[in-house]
Amino acid sequence: MNRNLTLIKSSGILHPVNSSSPFPSPLRGEGKGEGLFQRWVRMKSDQKQWDERFGKKEFAFGKEANPFLKRHIVLLPRGKALDIATGEGRNAVFLAQHGFNVDAVDISKMGLRKVRKLAKEMGVKIHTLHVDLDTYKIKEGQYDLITNFYFLKRSLISKIKKGLKIGGRVIFETYILEHRSLATGGPKQSKYFLKPNELLRLFDGFRILRYREGIFREGGKRKGIASLIAEKI
Repeated sequence: MNRNLTLIKSSGILHPVNSSSPFPSPLRGEGKGEGLFQRWVRMKSDQKQWDERFGKKEFAFGKEANPFLKRHIVLLPRGKALDIATGEGRNAVFLAQHGFNVDAVDISKMGLRKVRKLAKEMGVKIHTLHVDLDTYKIKEGQYDLITNFYFLKRSLISKIKKGLKIGGRVIFETYILEHRSLATGGPKQSKYFLKPNELLRLFDGFRILRYREGIFREGGKRKGIASLIAEKI
């Protein structure tokens, strides 16, 4: 998600933010490679970690949208957008300011509270959804745009592809393996980094509109990242 942290969120089933029970029962569903109770415990642990991060008064990553998103907003088709792992909503709010009807999803209730606060401050409306992205199902053919920044869950890629309308576009950015040598934050485990050209391969079959991969200076620090804009054809 839009996060330069050592934490990596898990994520799944859609639940309203104001639900009294935002996550499935420990006896519902089955996570790959783990028991039901273990999956439930992990979900709650992830939520707690991000709630603590986003529970502070200040915005952890500021209020400005991602630079790659800002530079390429003209390439993104207006309509209904989904912001995956929205965090505190800086990208979701930016999209709403540019005419998108935005669904913003995240595991953190505190983060979503900040989304609504920022949206109100900026005079826009955001539809926030409290979800666990391990089981979250994106409705097929629902979105003109799906955004995914600094949240890498490879099992979501097929859902993103199905969730886009024909002609819909995805904008995706996250860390590559080379980032580990920079000592400028980010996750620690290699599975949370893209391999060389992996992002291109993940969106094979899409029309690639913009792509970059390497070491770039973003937000005042050097980052090893891959960024992509691609269209469903």
